[in-house]
Amino acid sequence: MKPIWIVDDDQSIRFVLEKALLREGLPTRSFTSPREVLAALEVATETDGPQILVSDIRMPGGSGLDLLEKVKEKLPGLPVIIMTAFSDLDSAVSAFQGGAFEYLPKPFDLLKAVELIRRAVEESQREEVAEERMAEAPEMLGQAPAMQDVFRAIGRLSQSMVTVMITGESGSGKELVARALHKHSPRANGPFIAINTAAIPKDLLESELFGHERGAFTGAQTLRRGRFEQADGGTLFLDEIGDMPFDLQTRLLRVLSDGHFYRVGGHSAVKTNVRVIAATHQDLEQRVKEGGFREDLFHRLNVIRLRLPALRERREDVFMLTRHFLQQSAKQLGVEPKRISEAALQQLSHFSFPGNVRQLENICHWLTVMAPAQVIDPKDLPPEVLSATLDWRQPVSDKPEGLKPEQGVENAPSAFPAELLAPVVSAAPVPASGGTGGQLAQWESLLEADALALLASGRSDVWDVLTRRFESCLIQTALATTHGRRIEAAHRLGIGRNTITRKIQELGLE
Repeated sequence: MKPIWIVDDDQSIRFVLEKALLREGLPTRSFTSPREVLAALEVATETDGPQILVSDIRMPGGSGLDLLEKVKEKLPGLPVIIMTAFSDLDSAVSAFQGGAFEYLPKPFDLLKAVELIRRAVEESQREEVAEERMAEAPEMLGQAPAMQDVFRAIGRLSQSMVTVMITGESGSGKELVARALHKHSPRANGPFIAINTAAIPKDLLESELFGHERGAFTGAQTLRRGRFEQADGGTLFLDEIGDMPFDLQTRLLRVLSDGHFYRVGGHSAVKTNVRVIAATHQDLEQRVKEGGFREDLFHRLNVIRLRLPALRERREDVFMLTRHFLQQSAKQLGVEPKRISEAALQQLSHFSFPGNVRQLENICHWLTVMAPAQVIDPKDLPPEVLSATLDWRQPVSDKPEGLKPEQGVENAPSAFPAELLAPVVSAAPVPASGGTGGQLAQWESLLEADALALLASGRSDVWDVLTRRFESCLIQTALATTHGRRIEAAHRLGIGRNTITRKIQELGLE
């Protein structure tokens, strides 16, 4: 981690902060004047530059306000914390609004000072990761027609300042769309500020959005700029807008109407120039009917609606997204990227992905860490994927000569009767004969047809595919008849208790 730069002419202040931060595992570098800081910035590299700058406001040989302005010219994203006496605060507020992350009033409580610096570090690191992802990775991936429609809409909307409402299921990539709209807009040089209104407690959300004045409530020791001020000249992304408390919706409507708002505890209107992009996974029309969302705010936000498709609606994109996320995971972990077989990709593409693209990304992280070999095979997929795609058969377009159409893999009957594909409790006795007639003869002929189709397709994992289906059906049926009692199920199957436990884990039947 890069060091925290401390600039103060008071040696005791520097000493106290250095010791407190080092105890927290935070490296530091100290300066006695703004001139030293600016000189160090000239020769600083990307690795030894400041993570955070903590500066006094009044020092011999330079002003903290001038330093703030010059540092922001060089490093606009660097969080700067200003240390100031209470007597300086009122005169400095207007100047600080252009860039200070927060104020640290003197004399300060050391624990609160460290907490503030750590918060600034965390925000700085989050922004670095976001910027790195935006710079190195493609903004969005997708060849499906539904995604091409989204890309065209982004192209048309990016040059407009119109308010956009993005709808779609959780994990479908709504923030990526918002970032793309910002990046390709005339506001691209301004800040992009994102806030999840559902993730912040109701009593803190108002201050988070609009900021607060010093003394506005217990604990408000300093003036704080809200997200609307931070996003001035840029874009504010309001995620999960449907969860915003009703009373705050009125304040939001006012800002959208005339661009003015009041900080919590403030008496002077603050003007902001912000493009708002909202997102939700909820049915806002229904929320309006239920009285949980203001109708006038809905119409103000719903100028242009952009719907993101769920990943199950764009299965053809699973292939490229999987390979992209495997590369990304390997890079983050510093390991060699793993390759995924076509059979594993085919099986993965038949998963429903209730968590959408985010879930696929997490699966790729899991595979990077947990898959035993460099090539990922179907058996290496996570348990939730294996159990959900258990009865899937890979279709083949080129059916071997001599096979009837109904014997192709795509249309081949399952090797198992339908009543065995799901756990059922049946009182009907199973024939004890060897399989010469009736149900067992039909079962064996179906197994033979399925095996023939798979072998003819050229696959090299037929044994594993059919064995996995066979074992899964046996275990699920046995567990169903014993109402989930594993020991009894193992006894009826004629296998050991440890064996059934291991098989349940291997087959993803937990």
